[in-house]
Amino acid sequence: MAGAPLVLVMLVAAVGVVAAERGGGKLRQGYYEQSCPRAEQIVKDYVERQIPLEPSVAATLIRTHFHDCFVRGCDASVLLNATTGGGEAEKDAAPNLTLRGFDFLDHVKALVEQECPGVVSCADVLALASRDAVGVIGGPFWRVPTGRRDGRVSIKQEALDQLPAPTMNFTDLLASFRAKGLGVADLVWLSGAHTIGISHCNSFSERLYNFTGRSGPGDADPSLDAEYAANLRRTNCTTPTDNTTIVEMDPGSFLTFDLSYYHGLLKYQGLFQSDAALITDDA
Repeated sequence: MAGAPLVLVMLVAAVGVVAAERGGGKLRQGYYEQSCPRAEQIVKDYVERQIPLEPSVAATLIRTHFHDCFVRGCDASVLLNATTGGGEAEKDAAPNLTLRGFDFLDHVKALVEQECPGVVSCADVLALASRDAVGVIGGPFWRVPTGRRDGRVSIKQEALDQLPAPTMNFTDLLASFRAKGLGVADLVWLSGAHTIGISHCNSFSERLYNFTGRSGPGDADPSLDAEYAANLRRTNCTTPTDNTTIVEMDPGSFLTFDLSYYHGLLKYQGLFQSDAALITDDA
């Protein structure tokens, strides 16, 4: 039964995705069975070939999928570029500046287009590729209903206003999720995606250097394990202004989808304030 919690994690992730859809009731399994029967297999084959060569892409795919779904539903609006003479797009918002893997998605989409021009949405390609990538790095398989429609509107401010921030406390995180029709369980399980991937130091350096606003180094967040904080300051984020160094979100296991993220939380080794927030409430 060791794998059961992982299955629950991703089943709820899938439920959360569907809940975030616009017109989610129109989604169904096998949506492309008649119009493009090989679509899902084409995505799966490419992901299974490429992810072993660049395993870190799995984390950015599922993060991109989450950031897409949390703003305007799962409509691939996070993939749109700003229009000439128009406002900036979701992609230009600070939380999305570190997203990558766009070339990966473009290549998958091109392969599907060769098979069935103008049939499969970018939103479905992103949802399927995210699921398949997680499977390649040790996570479970979950069923992805398809039939999403690509959006044509992408607004930077909406991403800034709606995406949960790594500095949020439990109350703010839960409010953010409830605004999307999600609850405590969804918050905890979806946070488990931090079992893979990396972060830049500037996303959490305040926890290491100036948490209470006092001057001087070493004023670390008391909710962060002291030895873990000291090690981060010594070997990774050596200055408060470092915005280029990257750190594993789940040390020693950041390329494997497993339960160690939760084990780390219980040792007060969650990297972000939003991670640490999960053990501040009895729920």
